[in-house]
Amino acid sequence: MNFFKKLFKTYQESSKEKKVNEQEVHLSLDDSFVHHFINKGGKFLYCTSINEVSNHLKNILQENNWRKITCTDFDLLKITEKIDISVQNHSSDSVPFFTSCEHLIADKGEILFSSNQIGSHKLASLSKHFIVYATTSQLVKNTGEGLTGIKTHFSGNIPTNISSIKNYTFEVEDDNFLSYGNNNTKDLYLLLFEDL
Repeated sequence: MNFFKKLFKTYQESSKEKKVNEQEVHLSLDDSFVHHFINKGGKFLYCTSINEVSNHLKNILQENNWRKITCTDFDLLKITEKIDISVQNHSSDSVPFFTSCEHLIADKGEILFSSNQIGSHKLASLSKHFIVYATTSQLVKNTGEGLTGIKTHFSGNIPTNISSIKNYTFEVEDDNFLSYGNNNTKDLYLLLFEDL
């Protein structure tokens, strides 16, 4: 009889563990984004001041031995002024692209851009190295919320060329036939500034 009690007790314990492991985990928007972003191979640096943003940018450039960057955003040019770096305003394949973005998509770890950041260029035609400056207030739950945010923010003058970077590792193959010939994979650093 003792044997059956032990067997039944073991079954109950494993059943409890299984229920605990099957529970759905709800992450905050920022935790969800960071989790998905890092799993896709993105490099993430958290910043609490503009000086930190500038220092992280300088370290990224030194680490990769980059001597110049492309930047077309006037606000971001102020950050580059604090660093001894050559800045060009036209895109090049070999020069990293320093830009802002529209939104950070939490449920997929993707970064959403529009013509405000990339002009009329396709993401695939820009440099394979991206350094993106974003704020925590740009986090949204999903792509639908991101598109709604763009529509709301730019009502009457909605930007064009809305696209996202989905992968941050070149080894990953995108088997979606809609993406054929338009590889949006980038070697990407994200400078996330806490503004909330």
